[in-house]
Amino acid sequence: MKHIKRFLIFLFVLFVIGAIGNAISPSDSGSAGAGTETVQEADKSEEKEEEEKEKKTTQAEETAEADKEADAKTRTGTDAAREKTANSDAEQDATAEQPAAAAFDLSQVPAYSGEPCAYINNNVPYFAASELTTTAFENYSNLDSFGRCGVAYANVCKEIMPTEPRGTIGEVRPSGWHTVKYNGVVDGNYLYNRCHLIGYQLAGENANTKNLITGTRYMNTQGMLPFEDDTAKYVERTNHHVLYRVTPIFEGNNLVASGVLMEAQSVEDNNFHFCVYCYNVQPGVAINYANGDSALDGTMVAQAEEPASSTPAQITQPVAQQEPAATAPADTSNDVTSTYVLNANTKKFHLPSCSSVSTIKAKNRKDYTGSRQNLINQGYQPCKRCNP
Repeated sequence: MKHIKRFLIFLFVLFVIGAIGNAISPSDSGSAGAGTETVQEADKSEEKEEEEKEKKTTQAEETAEADKEADAKTRTGTDAAREKTANSDAEQDATAEQPAAAAFDLSQVPAYSGEPCAYINNNVPYFAASELTTTAFENYSNLDSFGRCGVAYANVCKEIMPTEPRGTIGEVRPSGWHTVKYNGVVDGNYLYNRCHLIGYQLAGENANTKNLITGTRYMNTQGMLPFEDDTAKYVERTNHHVLYRVTPIFEGNNLVASGVLMEAQSVEDNNFHFCVYCYNVQPGVAINYANGDSALDGTMVAQAEEPASSTPAQITQPVAQQEPAATAPADTSNDVTSTYVLNANTKKFHLPSCSSVSTIKAKNRKDYTGSRQNLINQGYQPCKRCNP
């Protein structure tokens, strides 16, 4: 009996425990389900946030990439524009560097007719507007394969003009050089001078082989010197700059230039300019421009004599002929004497009443009384203004 009671109590306890378990299970199950749903929703929210973040990151990366491409295109376009501009500037610079004198052609030069020079291009130099500058410079071309000078170009101003005495240049032997004398025919007797392309008084160059050519005494003193003097006087008077270019003209492979083209243009104003061709000739002398050989042509012996019927062989340029003065009657006798005023520099003689007499420097003036023909025989020429 005792055992039965214990067994019944045990069953009762089990029943109670089972009942309590059943009562508790639905609530716990519901709580667990709710917890699971909450966790799932949280996970989904986190996933959504991650997706949003990833999406934003992707968009940011795409935007950055697009910006880079746009910047690259912009830089490329800018670089291309700069390159185009640089090329354009380079082309303009190259054009500006081309010698303007290239427009000059020897066919523009009239045949020598007794004057030492001829005006070219209506006396207007070939400089471009872009060349005008107040910066001092000197440019001398290298000698070519024949040893000949090229263009000499400078901006003449007080900055480059000489401040010391002139040096020696006798050691220089320009292309075609010969030491030859024609006493009584050539002023100073020597046919050739070492001619400065840019005169010493303008740039102070002495024995610069790139600036010295073989030129006749006539071209040096009658052709080039007056323009050099005028340029120096203008600069000294105004303190302005003058673009100055001298181009020796060699025909073919000749070693002696046929002449020189001289150009000048004032920079600060347009009050001074010239464009002239100076003939490299010597009245009374025939020159072989191929090698510098020369010989008397007979025109300076006596005015009454006929010019020589032929010139020396191998003359490669028409020989300069000096025509007898036709504007004034010649003396018919060597015994007829008159008084004249001489310019030892230009080798001109004038009547004492000539207006040009007042312009002759004292060191170059000489008073002469004697035969007109004797002056001509000495190489002097009558002034074309007063026709003595």
